[in-house]
Amino acid sequence: MNKIILIIKREYLSRVKKKSFLLTTFLVPLFFIGMYVGIFYLTKKSFEDSHAIVHIVDQEGTIAPKLKSNKNITYNTSDIGLQEQIELLKADNDNTNVLIIPADFYSSQSIELLSSGKPNMTTQGEVKSQLRDIIRNEHYIKMGLNVDSIRNINDNIYISAKEVTETGDAKESHTEVAMGIGMALSILIYLSLFLYGAQVMRGIIEEKTSRIVEVVISSVKPFQLMMGKIIGIGLVGITQFALWILLSVALASVASTLLFNEKDLTNQMATQSMQENQMVMASQGFNIMGALASINFGELIVCFFIFFLGGYFLYSALFAAVGSAVDSETEATQFTMPITMPLLLTYILSFGVLVNDPHGPIATWLSFIPFTSPIAMLVRVPFGVPIWQIALSSALLIGGFVLTTWFAGRIYRVGILMYGKKASIKELIKWFKYKS
Repeated sequence: MNKIILIIKREYLSRVKKKSFLLTTFLVPLFFIGMYVGIFYLTKKSFEDSHAIVHIVDQEGTIAPKLKSNKNITYNTSDIGLQEQIELLKADNDNTNVLIIPADFYSSQSIELLSSGKPNMTTQGEVKSQLRDIIRNEHYIKMGLNVDSIRNINDNIYISAKEVTETGDAKESHTEVAMGIGMALSILIYLSLFLYGAQVMRGIIEEKTSRIVEVVISSVKPFQLMMGKIIGIGLVGITQFALWILLSVALASVASTLLFNEKDLTNQMATQSMQENQMVMASQGFNIMGALASINFGELIVCFFIFFLGGYFLYSALFAAVGSAVDSETEATQFTMPITMPLLLTYILSFGVLVNDPHGPIATWLSFIPFTSPIAMLVRVPFGVPIWQIALSSALLIGGFVLTTWFAGRIYRVGILMYGKKASIKELIKWFKYKS
């Protein structure tokens, strides 16, 4: 046990003290915050630059006055002929268009939109939306219907989705919040298991190719070396992961405070649809604090650590076995793909099947299989999972980790000292069968 602790200490300190660890730890949050600011700025600038000028050639005669300019588009009516409009369009490189409305517009319901380049999709959508309203209003008038009365009809349906607890009480379900948390955890776990598992494999390959392992193996057993590396690199990952969260939250708060004040957000991003959504949420009594209060964060945090650590140890043992069997990362590809397929499959399913039917048979069975439970169960937890299912899934994950570690250890003890021989599935089976 003392030897394993020494290996853990060496693996942890040797990586934490590296400049690359410090740079990665501090630069990754800065990168994501910079990306966040950049996306916001470019999106804002894109909407500002996409303002279109549309010159109307109204051959029908009554449409042009009904088209209204707004922040996305400006309509101009001119007596210049069509050919002259086209000539001016050729010389103009800005977001300028010519809208040709034919004389039989109401019957053909077709138009032409000319542009010096490819017409902007926002412009096309804006023109189409307004012309559809014009056609619809014309039909209402012909049918003798009052257009204003029809517009004032409120056809919104407000659903108060509630779940019945075991005590018989009904409480707000806030499914959308659970879905968001479930998908976020899916991304988090998938990236973490893959990233830190690959670090274990890479570390073993480096020591094997540099022949350092030959010296180390003379003092400790291969299994002790493997477990020490897995736990040590796992602690490095947890340390880096915790620092990333703290730094990201701090930097995001500072960036939001300095760059985006309430007035700017209101003036630049508020639209009619957003205002309508706010009215709907207010009418339903929706509030963020109430939605978050519906999530059992204590249970979520405990489950996160259980399934993250269990999944990490399980997959790291497999990555360690692969690292011991090959001489380079290029050779490792043929083995890492089958290993990560269950994880990748569950990750893909989490965005559709698991969040849409978290208590269905597929989601339930995936949360019991050790290779898929780290993602599947964490996606399901925000939706409310019976304690017995969490306990059973945890027990199966721990059992899977023990079995996988034993299996990986038998391959590791042979492969770590094997050089120059290309490993194959058949060869790995032979190594597994070798007696101690």
